[in-house]
Amino acid sequence: MIREIPLSTPNLNPEIVENLRECVETGWVSTGGRFISEFEAAVADYAGVPDAVACQSGTAGLHTALRILGVGPGDAVLAPTLTFIAAVNPVRYLGAEPIFIDCDAHFCMDAAKLADFCANECRRDARGLFDKVTGRRVVAVVVVHVFGNPADMDGIMRVARAYGLKVLEDATEAIGSRYTAGRHKGRCAGTIGDMGVYSFNANKIITTGGGGMILAGGRGAAARARLARARYLTTTAKDDGYRFIHDEVGYNYRMLNLQAALGVSQIKELERFIAIKTDNRARYARNLADANGLRLLPFRAGVRSNCWFYALEVNEKIFGASRDALLSALNARGIQCRPVWRLCHRQKPYKKARRGGIRQAAHYEKTVLNLPCSTNLRPEDIDRVCDAILEIGRESAPRR
Repeated sequence: MIREIPLSTPNLNPEIVENLRECVETGWVSTGGRFISEFEAAVADYAGVPDAVACQSGTAGLHTALRILGVGPGDAVLAPTLTFIAAVNPVRYLGAEPIFIDCDAHFCMDAAKLADFCANECRRDARGLFDKVTGRRVVAVVVVHVFGNPADMDGIMRVARAYGLKVLEDATEAIGSRYTAGRHKGRCAGTIGDMGVYSFNANKIITTGGGGMILAGGRGAAARARLARARYLTTTAKDDGYRFIHDEVGYNYRMLNLQAALGVSQIKELERFIAIKTDNRARYARNLADANGLRLLPFRAGVRSNCWFYALEVNEKIFGASRDALLSALNARGIQCRPVWRLCHRQKPYKKARRGGIRQAAHYEKTVLNLPCSTNLRPEDIDRVCDAILEIGRESAPRR
């Protein structure tokens, strides 16, 4: 029987069993217990920020952060169209509407197109920035570090500050990614904007099964206040826990101690996992270097990506098979691959949403697939994937 190669699976070490046993034996299995605060401290220390707030999921973190940043009914939020839809849905949770911006060559929001939209599609007065077409006040930007590729935060932050916009970094795929050059050298994805969010879903580079983490950019009083509010809102806005007094509508978004017990073990493995993913990506690149019509998409200069997902661009005219044909053939061989997401502005809930000119994202939607990238992949697994790709290419190559 041929061994199936999954797209992305967790890599768990034995220490996790001991942590879970402690949770069970002590009874701390819910939203209290020592592992929650330990995991928060470990993530904050890794990311180089003073504090972090654990939550139920990356989506819960995004929802909470957008509320803290002042997004509300009738507002507009600039967001990428090339992303998982969970990056956009929290905008709607708050009664606001997304405006979709195209991506750059590295999958992330195009800073130049963001600037163009603000300059030419919006008007500005003493009250703020307003979309000329809808009249909605534009209040924030959601930046997604897609597949762990750090976005052009220098360019995006310049635009945001010029127009008085808050910035939320959706770093749900990018824990461990950081900048190695430029204005933000040494800083981690998720720590540059006004707030940032990580995810620990089962397919992420480290996992708690589910769960997320909220961060705030900067080290001053404003950042501390945003995190304090995040902690308050994610614990049902409890003003007096003894008498059960709640002065606001909050959310039951706290991470479980069971989840944090996984996270305390996983965060210790993060750098090792990134090294494995980097080596595995290099093996893919070597094996596919001479394949006509295929390109393993690179990262922008001046970054260290966590290499969460590997993106392969397929040029059908040269390779012979379309992206979708290659995708189907690989899955039929027991090699799990997936296309990039359907663009958000094409999704039924957002078909009427405002957008800028979407070109690069539309190209990637048709031509890119993600290859198996688990940290427990064996070298022979990668070789098998590449051999299959090359075989499919030979079978599909145009006859001359």
